[in-house]
Amino acid sequence: MAVKKRWAIAAFLPFVLFAAFFPAAFGGQPAKIDGEVIPVKSLVIDEFKRGAGNRFGKLEYLGGLVMATKNSEMGAVSSIRLLPDLKHFISVMDTGHWAVGEIERDADGRLSGIGDYKIYSMLGSASRKSQDHKDNLDAEGMVIADGHIYVSFERDHRIAAFPLEGFETAKPVEVEKPVLDEGYRLRNNGGMEAVLKSPDDGPLKGALVYVAERSYNDQGNFIAGVQSGPGKGMFLVERVGAYDVTDGVFLKDGTFLLLERKFGLQDGIGMRIRRFEGKDIAPGKTISGSIVMEADFSHQIDNMEGLDAFTAADGSTHLIVTSDDNHSLLERNLLLEFKMVE
Repeated sequence: MAVKKRWAIAAFLPFVLFAAFFPAAFGGQPAKIDGEVIPVKSLVIDEFKRGAGNRFGKLEYLGGLVMATKNSEMGAVSSIRLLPDLKHFISVMDTGHWAVGEIERDADGRLSGIGDYKIYSMLGSASRKSQDHKDNLDAEGMVIADGHIYVSFERDHRIAAFPLEGFETAKPVEVEKPVLDEGYRLRNNGGMEAVLKSPDDGPLKGALVYVAERSYNDQGNFIAGVQSGPGKGMFLVERVGAYDVTDGVFLKDGTFLLLERKFGLQDGIGMRIRRFEGKDIAPGKTISGSIVMEADFSHQIDNMEGLDAFTAADGSTHLIVTSDDNHSLLERNLLLEFKMVE
């Protein structure tokens, strides 16, 4: 039985990967209607891995959803951030869109659906003349801080600050290029991926931090940078295995998490979360983290792209993880919730 299961995954994988890189061939497309409520159908995922219990590494699985909309408007989600009420969220899509909605829960507090879901076209910056060009609006990461939404874009690498109030129809009020040492550059489709806000009372004094998806130094480690303050400068994050960085978030204790994924014919499909010490960041330094959790295609994962953290009512830290379906019929929109137990 195990052999047949592995064969089935191997046979299906090429079609999944083709859909990831050529989504138009499978029908799904970004939304074209701004601001209208779009009904979302959700299927509850009771088990992260069948028969494996709820404990995965240093996380406890709390529940999840598979989500879809009638005309495939939902998709291409690159990053997600919960608002202070821990119900509403803002996310960005790499097609140049905002997506907002409300997380619904059942009587036991488990994820049950998504309501009031809306999509808005993102307005570009003055970085390019063509404001709606894919290269100009490939939004990959986001963080909410100080009354702004900071969005990282790759291809045309930059961090743009949008006002939180009225962001749906606002243009960026500030745009800055990534901090890079001389001689380094970011790859066109593998550059600014994760953007994080460091704690105001930490050693980085609230500075924005970015980590590249697939841009490396000579030793193959990820390029990263601190955008301002006493720690301003480029640093490196150790790359372990075939994983690439897709999102990240600082925790209240000054550590930060990076979400990583692998998605290829040779290495298969995987998801990993690593934890790092924020105090270890310094210009020119390579930092190493510890694995919080790792999952493969036998788990309920897909092309995992978005990560956020919040403090629950009982004081524990919960994680929300989302996937990017690339507007493909062969990939899924997932929303997963975990509790940190170590």
